[in-house]
Amino acid sequence: MKLAVTRDLHDYWDRLKGERAAPDRADIDPVAIRHILADTFIIEVDADRRFPLRLCGARINALWLGEQKGRLFLGWWSARHRCDIAEAIRQVSDKETPLVTHARAEPLSGAPAELELLLLPLRHFGSRRSRVLGSLAPVQPPAWLGLCPIGQLDPVATRTPSEQAPEASEGDWRFGSTMRSAQSDGESRSFP
Repeated sequence: MKLAVTRDLHDYWDRLKGERAAPDRADIDPVAIRHILADTFIIEVDADRRFPLRLCGARINALWLGEQKGRLFLGWWSARHRCDIAEAIRQVSDKETPLVTHARAEPLSGAPAELELLLLPLRHFGSRRSRVLGSLAPVQPPAWLGLCPIGQLDPVATRTPSEQAPEASEGDWRFGSTMRSAQSDGESRSFP
């Protein structure tokens, strides 16, 4: 986890869950995470695997220049990767294990942006497989932020936070020993 927002949300979630596999949605206190609330969201894990966003922070909305609450989480991702992202959410909710994903976005105007995404399982009224708490933030805020929408995301690498990333250069996003590799456009990518 490269970003403070990712580490802070994961640490908060870890404290809430204690000995449980995942905390309940009702355990989340927005005041306790107010410093990162603008970078967080909650996804509903629905039977249709559409994953509507139930809550979405202001800085995430600013990435797309519009309110994301009520939109579909899979709509953030390029079409060729939506099945992989849906499977990642299913793993998070079914196995109640967190995932960190590094993603890249290439807006219509502006330089590409690297982002870090965290997905954390939540129970809702004690029920498993119903909510996912997450954060999304750019590694370096792009100069075009707030001027044009970010566009669709492409996952670059995914791993669980407990996995140790091998020593890599700052620009190397491909890690995660438990993830399967896929070839896409001649570039190595890792997915859950």
